Amino acid sequence: MPSCSEITIYKVAKENIPRVIALSLTIIAEMNENETVITSHEILQSTDNEEELCWQLTWVSEQAVKIYTEKWPNLPSANELMSLVDAKVYCGHFVNVV
Repeated sequence: MPSCSEITIYKVAKENIPRVIALSLTIIAEMNENETVITSHEILQSTDNEEELCWQLTWVSEQAVKIYTEKWPNLPSANELMSLVDAKVYCGHFVNVV
């Protein structure tokens, strides 16, 4: 089964960025707690707008994405993260076509 890449962009107030980054890493660990479902990740900041943070995640499969999308509301750190996010600008999932 091919891996699946996720790109999510959040708008976050400057004062909340350090906590959102910390929570992002905690959430990735929570998702990988029972088995590795995210094989690599980057948390990036926009060069055009420092209030935009981007998650680039590589999931083991599209099926793993679907399972954890359903589990998202129940992850211990998800509610706090979303309370610090002003807006979800974009979220998309991609698979290799070549």
